[in-house]
Amino acid sequence: MNTAAEKHLDTLIARYPVLAPVREDIAKAYEILKNCYDGGGKLLIAGNGGSCADAQHIVGELMKGFCRRRPLPDALKAAIIREDQEAGTVLSEKLQSALPAIALTDHQALNTAFANDVDPNLCFAQQVLGYGNSGDVFLGISTSGNAGNVMQAVLVAKAKGMKVIGLTGKDGGRLAKASDCAVVVPSQETYMIQELHLPVYHALCLMLEDTYFEA
Repeated sequence: MNTAAEKHLDTLIARYPVLAPVREDIAKAYEILKNCYDGGGKLLIAGNGGSCADAQHIVGELMKGFCRRRPLPDALKAAIIREDQEAGTVLSEKLQSALPAIALTDHQALNTAFANDVDPNLCFAQQVLGYGNSGDVFLGISTSGNAGNVMQAVLVAKAKGMKVIGLTGKDGGRLAKASDCAVVVPSQETYMIQELHLPVYHALCLMLEDTYFEA
């Protein structure tokens, strides 16, 4: 792990000492995500309720600048400008480099159609089937670790050669057992688990941003 990533992890534990027991799990999750992005992969994320909101939140931090500027590479800027001098100049300056991430919770037309026509419990699994490739990562968020639709997606992700990260609480449930890496925050109450999930994924997003983008 690079120095900048270590620093963010140190800051996280200093601010939230309760997370000290899962420090190494967070570090492992970072390494899995880094390997994914190094290989040109993407992150698929799913959860229910508050965890659905967390999935969308994570995508927002990865797909645009979080705490750093993310200017486009010079070669891409030049290519955009070649397409259209005026509009391309604006786009090349305002667009931001992204770490590809998709929240599987956001596709209402697809999810409701699949739920109505086939099986509502398989909506996330269907999207993992369609989007996922070997080398990608599936992040399942479940406070209990037992959300049925998340676990169905985990099964498909593993079958497709994807790595699986679980973000959960309580005893970790089935998600912790099935994941390549599980961050099981030390709490039993749903809302308290969710309160600890946020600083964990913020730290991961900061660690990744510092890895790929200069200050």
